[in-house]
Amino acid sequence: MLSHHRREISLVLAIVALSAVLAIVAPGFFTPGNLRDLLMANMPVLIVALGMTLVILTGQIDISVGSQFAICSVAAGVFSKLGLPTPAAGVAACAAGALMGSINGVLVAYVRIPSIVVTLAVMVALRDGLRWITQGAWVQDLPPSFQWFGASQSASEVVTIGAALILLTLAAWGLRNLAAGRAVYATGSNENAARLAGIDPTRVVFCVFALTGALTGAAALFNAVRFNQVPSNAGLGLEMQVIAAVIVGGTSVTGGRGTVAGTLLGVILLGMIGPALTFLGINAYWERAIQGGIILAAVGGTGIRACVSFGRAEIIGDRA
Repeated sequence: MLSHHRREISLVLAIVALSAVLAIVAPGFFTPGNLRDLLMANMPVLIVALGMTLVILTGQIDISVGSQFAICSVAAGVFSKLGLPTPAAGVAACAAGALMGSINGVLVAYVRIPSIVVTLAVMVALRDGLRWITQGAWVQDLPPSFQWFGASQSASEVVTIGAALILLTLAAWGLRNLAAGRAVYATGSNENAARLAGIDPTRVVFCVFALTGALTGAAALFNAVRFNQVPSNAGLGLEMQVIAAVIVGGTSVTGGRGTVAGTLLGVILLGMIGPALTFLGINAYWERAIQGGIILAAVGGTGIRACVSFGRAEIIGDRA
């Protein structure tokens, strides 16, 4: 049983070890204010990572989520300025995200263009298109009902955390118990076998891209309401954070294996690294390098285990 959760256990140990070092060297890290800021900054990352988990489970990838996040953030602010209530502006942002995700899904699932190519092109096109439309200007003069959903900061944070936990629970439960969840795993494990089992892999891939776009829109709203202006360059580097968290959490880059719990732990570990470097007096520019190293270690470890398992299978076959 423990072998099935080896990655999750190793992540828990890493988080505990990092926390122990910080508790000794930089106890200020654990002040309530810093922990609250850390938690709120990573709620959007977690929400997008839930969608990315589904995408990678199918054997695909989406590196356009950062650009989608920026557009959905601006859309939420613009719709709110046009007079829509904040929840309605959030729905509009989710719809915009779902539309962008659907475009990715059509190109990957139906046109059969590799997802890395599609989402790289979409990432650049969306980011540059938004920069051209806004001329780099932020969305300002937002109505009072937008920031913190028109409530207090603490109440808004409770809403954000509650929504993230609900989405996390639904994703974990759905992957374990619903036919749609099993279809995601089956598509990533063996597309031909999934098709023979009555699953339409094309539809599955399209749906996970569209759902990831919608979740990106929701994450953009929850992030945007924390401020009284919406930056047009929001989400820079988000794709790196999200993909790193999912892969470090144990989701196989080739698809078919991974858990939501692992993604959650990956978000926690990687979310601690940047602030931890600051408190430890280390240049924050090392954060990306450390993230890259962790990804390489995670992917390399998976590859080594796969080679070992394949070697054992060959030995057993030869003996038979």
